Amino acid sequence: MADQRPSFAIIGGGIGGAAAALSLHEIGVEVDVFEAVGELRALGVGINLLPHAVRELDALGLLDQLRVRSIAPELLVYCTRRGQEIWREPRGAAAGYPWPQLSVHRGVLQEVLLDALVDRLGTDHLHLGHRLVEVDERRARPVAHFDGGARAEADVLVAAEGIHSVLRARRYPDEGPPLWNGSLLWRGIAEVEPLLDGRTMVWAGHPDQKFVAYPIADLPDGRQALNFIAELRRPGSELGRAESWNRAGSLEDFLPAFEDWTFGWLDAPSVIRAASETFLFPMVDRDPVPQWTFGRTTVLGDAAHPMYPIGSNGASQAILDARVLAGCVRRHPDDVDEALARYEAARQPVTAAIVQANRGFGPELPMQLVEQQAPDGFDDIADVISPEEILEVTDGYRRTAGFALAELQRGVSLLEQPYPP
Repeated sequence: MADQRPSFAIIGGGIGGAAAALSLHEIGVEVDVFEAVGELRALGVGINLLPHAVRELDALGLLDQLRVRSIAPELLVYCTRRGQEIWREPRGAAAGYPWPQLSVHRGVLQEVLLDALVDRLGTDHLHLGHRLVEVDERRARPVAHFDGGARAEADVLVAAEGIHSVLRARRYPDEGPPLWNGSLLWRGIAEVEPLLDGRTMVWAGHPDQKFVAYPIADLPDGRQALNFIAELRRPGSELGRAESWNRAGSLEDFLPAFEDWTFGWLDAPSVIRAASETFLFPMVDRDPVPQWTFGRTTVLGDAAHPMYPIGSNGASQAILDARVLAGCVRRHPDDVDEALARYEAARQPVTAAIVQANRGFGPELPMQLVEQQAPDGFDDIADVISPEEILEVTDGYRRTAGFALAELQRGVSLLEQPYPP
C-alpha cells in the first residue's frame, strides 16, 4: 500500500519537521526534508518534553537514546521571589505517567531526531541549504522554490519552518511580525552542584520577574548542567524588537534584578554567573489562525501555532502535530485531502486553546495570584491560596495541553488513534 500513499515535502528540519518525516516514513510514505541552514549544529539551551510527547518519541524508538542524555524530573516546586514555597507536585513517572517527562538540551533532541532521519530515510532525503522563498500551486502538486534556484515537487507540502514561516506569511500576508507581550527571557546553562535532589524543577517569582531552573544532564564530576530562564517584564525596552533562539544576552541587562535572589537552597545570581553565555528571547507568539490547510499545503509546529514558552509545550506540541498528521495519512492513504482535513480538525482547536491559556499565565497563574495577594510574603500559604485552587489551575492546564494523567494511561500512540476521536 506504500506506493498508493502521497509523497511529502517537509520544509524545515527542526524538531517538528524531523518528527513529521520520521512518522510519515514509518507508515511507508516517501518524504524529503528541506532545511534552510547549510550545516546542522546543536544550538539552543534546555527544553522540556512532556509525557505525551515522550510517548510519541518512544513509539518512534528514540526514548532509550534520549533517556541517557537527559534528566527525568520527578518534582516541580513553585515558590515566591523570596523563596517561600507555594506548591509542589510530582512530575512524569513520579506522578504515575507511563512515560517520563524529559529535560534535555534542544541540540541533543535535534541530533537524535536527525540521526534517526538519516539512518532511516537516507542522506538523499535530507536537503540542507534550501531556504523556501515561494510555493507554486498552479498545478495539482505544489512546487517549492528555494533560494539559489532549486525546486521540489510533492503531493503534499508541509511547512515546519518556525515562527517566521514563509508559507504562513503567504496565507496571511497582513499578519505582521510576532506579538510581544513586554517580557524578556534570558536563557543559559550553568555547570553547578545539583539543585536540591538533582531531579527537581523550580519556578520562582511571578510573571513580572521569574526565575526557572531545572537540570538537563548529569556531569561526570557529580555536578549537573542546570538550565535557567530569567524573565523580566520590560515593555518599553528596545531589546524586544527582534527574536531569535540564538541571540546573545548581556548580564548587565538582567543580573542586577536577581542579585538578592539567594534562598539558601538556590542562589540565582551565582547560577547566572556560572553560565558561559546567555541568550535573549522576547516573549512572543502569534494569534491563532482559523485555517492551516490550503489545497495540498499545510503547516506544523511553530509555523502553525507559535506560543509563549510557558508550560513546556512548544516542542511537545510540534511532535504531537507530526504524529497526528501521520496518523491521519495512515487511515486515509488514498484520500490525502481527507487526511489533511482531519489533521487540521484535530490539532488547530487544541493548539489555539494552548496559545490562549499561555497568554493567561498557563500553569503559572497561582504564582501571579500569590504575588498579588501577598507581595510581602506570608506565614502560611493556605491563608493566601488553597491547594484546591492551585490544583484546579494545574489540572485544567494539563487537560488543555493534552497530558492529563487519565488520558495518557490508555497508552496508545497518536499514530494509532482515529481522528476525530
